[in-house]
Amino acid sequence: MSQTSSPAAWRPRVALAGATGRVGRTLTKLLADDSLDLVALTRRPNEARELLGIEVAEIDFANSKTIVDALTGADRLFIAHGTSPQQVADEIALIDGAVAAGIDHVVKLSTMGPATRRNPIAWHMQIEAHLARQSIPSTVIRPSAFAEMLLSFASPISTGTWNGAGENGRVNFIDIRDVAEVARIALLENVEPESQRIYHITGPRAWSMQELVAELSRVLERSITYSSRTLEEQRAALLARGLPPFVADLLTGLEQFFRDSALAETTSTFEELTGKPPRKLTDWLAENVGAFRAA
Repeated sequence: MSQTSSPAAWRPRVALAGATGRVGRTLTKLLADDSLDLVALTRRPNEARELLGIEVAEIDFANSKTIVDALTGADRLFIAHGTSPQQVADEIALIDGAVAAGIDHVVKLSTMGPATRRNPIAWHMQIEAHLARQSIPSTVIRPSAFAEMLLSFASPISTGTWNGAGENGRVNFIDIRDVAEVARIALLENVEPESQRIYHITGPRAWSMQELVAELSRVLERSITYSSRTLEEQRAALLARGLPPFVADLLTGLEQFFRDSALAETTSTFEELTGKPPRKLTDWLAENVGAFRAA
């Protein structure tokens, strides 16, 4: 749908795929203050309606017509499907639905990282390649590691000993609130018909594992140590905890990225887009310190 000849009267309609996810929920709250119409695309309409308090449209990834119908009349689409074995097929279906429905601009949440066969980056590479081939304006947001992923290590950290395979690698963590702010900007900005943009966004600095446990020790006011394992040892430990092989492989892949400093890049993109510096990991840890105290 194209903007009318009266820009002041134009109220864009934004469709959100993944609105119930971590970034999606934060983005939905930000967009609530803007002059636009929101619709969440979901397979669980009752749950999404209760959680988000906005219009919802039920879709079925096995039925492409439901996606096109849900997107018809929308101007912009945000895609943040979430990590799963169905991610590639489902996000490609959303992209194809956007093209068929005449969406003006697709914004996809991806991830920063190297060209790799490891998931989830490998999945995002496939989806981005499909999006790039479409005759539709697009913006891809590639954040560094979410600070929230540290919560997955909260249990061992609470015991005082964090075992991982990161060795001496460095990681730049970004707050999902910053990711959502960039997504909002991308959805609302004017783009040219052939526009294809990519935003690499990060926190203000990268952290080594030892620097991270030193900061955790400071905010928790007790000593936290980091003990490094091999990748094989880490995968075996995850499986021994009862995690499915799929999840163990994903988490081991993440440890590989940590070890290789593959997510250590620092960019100025967030500040250039928003006019303010990205949130500090130290502040995020202080806000979430309780999660690391519970045994």
